[in-house]
Amino acid sequence: MSSPPPGAARDGAVEDLRATVGLQIQDEPLLRAIAGGLADVETMLRDVVKSDVPAVHDAALHLVEAGGKRFRPLFTLLSAQFGPKQGEQVLIAAAAVELVHLATLYHDDVMDEATMRRGAESVNSRWDNTVAILTGDYLFAHASRLVADLGTDAARIIAETFGELVSGQMRETVGPGPGDDPVEHYLTVIAQKTGSLIATSGRFGGMMSGAAEEHIQALRRFGDIIGAAFQISDDVIDIASPSVELGKAQGTDLREGVRTLPMLYALADPGTDPRLVELLAGPITDDDLVAEALELLRRSNGLERARATLSDYASRARAELASLPASPARDACESVADYLVARTF
Repeated sequence: MSSPPPGAARDGAVEDLRATVGLQIQDEPLLRAIAGGLADVETMLRDVVKSDVPAVHDAALHLVEAGGKRFRPLFTLLSAQFGPKQGEQVLIAAAAVELVHLATLYHDDVMDEATMRRGAESVNSRWDNTVAILTGDYLFAHASRLVADLGTDAARIIAETFGELVSGQMRETVGPGPGDDPVEHYLTVIAQKTGSLIATSGRFGGMMSGAAEEHIQALRRFGDIIGAAFQISDDVIDIASPSVELGKAQGTDLREGVRTLPMLYALADPGTDPRLVELLAGPITDDDLVAEALELLRRSNGLERARATLSDYASRARAELASLPASPARDACESVADYLVARTF
């Protein structure tokens, strides 16, 4: 991993990450290494998605240029700090996991009939669903090609991760079956849809840097837990935070008819206001009804139970880090776990 000269773009990348995922890096050499690695990953992403077919090139580059948290490559780079080798394989792994993530976003937008993604018009809206699906497939293909250069173990791991991602999406689409606990079903969905790829990011970072096997597995488990915690944290702030803090309209999940963890906990509580149960029966399009549902959710037991679950996930994540050597990289990972809880209050 190269150590770049100081530059506004590289410093800005880390500052953006601090703002979006609560990353705290106090160590200057680590800060430079992560900033440089992220800049190299950005270059690699743009190079990888190039195509001689203009339609493919434009659609593939669309979300790459839209930016995003880049948490998965960041976690890959952080995890690599626990091994002695900081080479190109780490960067390839970091780019590959981000390509997989981007590919899932193209497919998600088709399923959700989304019109915007990361502040830009979604590909399915700008072009059409067929272009969006094929572009997602194109990115999956390039991610697989990158991982193939990392060895058979890495290729097997990314294939297993593809399976987890698809299984999670299918599980969410079908919904809980008769006799299934809706809360347990939801937690399984987010573990597969979000936790699995972040777990692979940590695993790849450790593997490609030559970290000890016990440390690789600790990073994998931390990623699995922290990935689900990210989603739970988002669930809570969608209800608890004012629009001005969110930077978007409150109650997005309510408007889309998506039952998140606080809602599921509220619906499972016999003491929940019957009016809230009525409102949660389907999507809410009226702004006044969204405001009413938000107020009832904030007063319900569901929100507090979701916060308690989030705190438990963060504690479990920190416990996994305890087996790693004390270092600025471990401190940085711990800061993310702390942030996910703090941002919900």
